[in-house]
Amino acid sequence: MENSDAWVRAQIVPFGVFMGFLLLLQVFSSLFGWSHPAAPWWRHWPEQWIYPLQTLVCLVLLARWWKYYEFRWSWKWSIAGVIFGAVGIGFWLLPTVMYDRLGLTGETTGLQKWLGLAARTKGFNPAEAFGDGTPVFWTALIMRFVRAVVVVALVEEILWRSFMMRFSVDWEGDYWKRPFGQASWKSYAIVTGLFMVAHAPVDYAGAFVYGSLTYLLCIWSKNLGACVIMHGVANLLMGLFAIAYGKYGLW
Repeated sequence: MENSDAWVRAQIVPFGVFMGFLLLLQVFSSLFGWSHPAAPWWRHWPEQWIYPLQTLVCLVLLARWWKYYEFRWSWKWSIAGVIFGAVGIGFWLLPTVMYDRLGLTGETTGLQKWLGLAARTKGFNPAEAFGDGTPVFWTALIMRFVRAVVVVALVEEILWRSFMMRFSVDWEGDYWKRPFGQASWKSYAIVTGLFMVAHAPVDYAGAFVYGSLTYLLCIWSKNLGACVIMHGVANLLMGLFAIAYGKYGLW
């Protein structure tokens, strides 16, 4: 039982701590945030210090429990993960590209919002806080990519694919002993649905397609490492797209 308890903690605690920092960001912004030209950067843009702290703490937790993760890295499935990641994020980015191509302006509502048709220009932008090209700007940007490409890819895929896919179909049994990547319509519906609602409504359409593709890769490869690679590549491409086209609301 001790080993199973440690395995469960390894699957869910890093994600739980990651989400806890997002809650901290909301609370701090509500109580101490100050959107004023005279505000110090740590109050005006609290994400600029909470995100790096979140990244470092989660990396420590992942390192602590690393032996409990069944990545099974392989070149074959890593390459498949790269391809799936590029395709999946392409669908995620398509709505905001279409927003520009269709000449839409302002805030979108109703069906357009649910389809993700939005400008996505307001979001994480270290240039606002530190100035474009400064050493602090580059430090913040690099840490943001480490968070997206490494930490998010690991904590989410460990929770969704390694833990929830097993737990959702056998929560009353020894679910931690189930082989990784077993196909089940029940686990697909639960995991993909939870993955969607973990994001903002404007991302629901992209999250549904992306989550479905990740599930397909998972049951096809039975390789957690491939899912992590897919997520890391997707987030890397999203970050590069956000920086290149000013779509900071994507990340």
